Amino acid sequence: MKNIKFGLVGCGRISKNHFKSIAEIPDAEIIACCDKVEKRAVASAKEYNIKKHYNNYTEMLENEKLDGVLICTPSGLHPAMGIEAANKGYHVVTEKPMAIDLESADALVKACDDNDVRLFVVKQNRLNTTMQLLKKAIDKGRFGKIFMVQSNVMWQRPQDYYDLAKWRGTWEFDGGAFMNQASHYIDSLYWMIGEVESVMAETATMERKIEAEDTGSAILKFRNGVIGTINVTMLTYPKNFEGSITILGEKGTVKIGGIAINKIEKWEFSEYDDDDKLVEESNYEPKSVYGFGHLPYYMNVVESLLGETEPETDGRCGRKSLEIIKAIYESARLGKKISLPLK
Repeated sequence: MKNIKFGLVGCGRISKNHFKSIAEIPDAEIIACCDKVEKRAVASAKEYNIKKHYNNYTEMLENEKLDGVLICTPSGLHPAMGIEAANKGYHVVTEKPMAIDLESADALVKACDDNDVRLFVVKQNRLNTTMQLLKKAIDKGRFGKIFMVQSNVMWQRPQDYYDLAKWRGTWEFDGGAFMNQASHYIDSLYWMIGEVESVMAETATMERKIEAEDTGSAILKFRNGVIGTINVTMLTYPKNFEGSITILGEKGTVKIGGIAINKIEKWEFSEYDDDDKLVEESNYEPKSVYGFGHLPYYMNVVESLLGETEPETDGRCGRKSLEIIKAIYESARLGKKISLPLK
C-alpha cells in the first residue's frame, strides 16, 4: 500500500481535526508530532498513537523521513516553518491563514516552488456539504445575475480565550477577528463570487484586551459588479450565534446559516432542479465551528501527493483571501477605499 508520511507541528486546539482526519485515510499517517510545550506533544502522541514526539521542530525535520509537514502553529509562524520544511524537500500543509502579511506568504510560495514541493492551505469550509450544494447552484447559473452577497460571523471569544496563549490577538502572530475567525468566510466569498475590486472597512477593539480588532464590518466590491458585506464580532452574548452566507440573485435567494454555515435556512429558485431534494440532507450539526471539512480536504491532499488528482486549494489560492483581509485592515486604518490587488 502506498503511504504518505506526515509530521505535525503545533498540538494545540485545531490539531485534533488534523490527527483525526489523517487517521481515517488508509494511504496516510502522521508518524511524528511536535510542540514547544513538550507535554502537549506527549499527550497528542499518546492519544493518537503517534510513534515519535518532539519539542524541537528542526529536530523533527532532521530526524524523520517525511513526505510532508502539517503546520498547526500560530499564524505568524506558518511561513518560516513552511519554508524550513520546503528546504528539506517536504510538502507543506498549513492551517489558515498561510501568513499574516503578503511578503512572508510570497516567500513561502517561492520556497515551495524552488524546492518543487506542493503547498496546501487548509480551507475546509469549502468542502462542507452545505457549501458544496451552494457552489454547485452558482456554477449551474441558477441565481442568474447575482446582486449581493452577505456574511455574518457573530461568535463569542471571551477574554480567557485570548489569555490562554500570549500570541492570540497580537499583530505579530495572529491578527484579529477578520484574520483568524473570519478568514474561512472571506475565502468562501472569494471562492463563490470571484475577484474583489475594492474594499471599505471599519474595525474596532471594543471589549477584549488584545492588540487587534474584536469587531468590524467591510463592504466588498467584486469585479463582476456584485456588492458584498461581511460583519464580524467575537463579542456575541452569550455564545456563538451565527456563521452565515446569504446570496441574492435575480432568480434565487439562499441563506446558509447556523453557527457555522451548517444549516440551509433559505433555498428558493425560480426554476426547479433535482439538487433541491438534497437541501435537508446537506444540513448537519457540528460539534465545533470547524465543521466536518477536514477529512475530505485531507483526502484531496493525499490523492494529490499520490498523483491521482489536483489540489483544490494551493498557496496562491490561500494568498487571495489573505490579500482581501489585508485590504480590510488597510481600509480601516486609513479610513478610505482600498483597491486590489494591493501594491
